[in-house]
This record gives sequence, C-alpha cells and structure tokens, in this order.
Amino acid sequence: MMLILLLILLMLLLMLLVVLNLLILLLLLLLLVVLILLLLLLLLLLMMLLLLVVLILLLLLLMLMLLLLLLLLMMVSLLLLLILMLLLLVVLLLLLLLKLLLKLLLLLKILLLKLLLKLLMLLLLLLLLLLV
Repeated sequence: MMLILLLILLMLLLMLLVVLNLLILLLLLLLLVVLILLLLLLLLLLMMLLLLVVLILLLLLLMLMLLLLLLLLMMVSLLLLLILMLLLLVVLLLLLLLKLLLKLLLLLKILLLKLLLKLLMLLLLLLLLLLV
C-alpha cells in the first residue's frame, strides 16, 4: 500500500515537473515574442530615423536649389541692369549726336542765309547795272 502511495506521489511529482516545464517553456516563448516585438519596434524606430534623415537631406537640397535660383535671378538682374545702362548710354550718345546735328543745321542755315543775302545783293547789283 505504501508502495502504491509512493508511486502515486512520484507520478504527481512527475506531473508537477511536466507542468512546471511547460510553464517555463510558455514563459520562454512569451519572452521570445516580447523580444521579437521589441526588435520590430527598434526596427520601426530606425526606419523612422532614416526617414527623418532623408527628409532633412531633401530639405537641405531644396534650400540649396533655392539659393542657386536666387543666385541665378541676381545674375539675370545684373545682366538686365547692364543692358539697361548700355541702352541709356546709347540714348545719351544719340541725344548728343542730335544736338550736334542741330548745331550743324543751325550753322548751315546761317551760312545759307549769308549766301542768300550775298546772292540777293549780287542780283540787286546786277539789276542796278542793267538799269544804268
């Protein structure tokens, strides 16, 4: 009888050990799942960090492109200013030429009037000679 009780006790102990082993195995499995979830979370955080770095690089590239565009606009504006100054210089030279032409025209007009006066005097003299 004692032997049967001892055998039952041993069986119960063995079942208890099996249950404990199963519990330990279940805890290990749960720990493995938590570890996998933590690794996935870490991977997600790393991907977000990489995305943030890519966004920062894109913003820097955009800023560089905007600076280049600003530089290009400044160069175009300087070129336009230079063209405008050249046009202004041409207009001033044309005005100077026009002024010189007007002076020349006035001088020619005076010479023409003098010549006309001399011609008129010669005609009067000729007329006077004809009358005599």
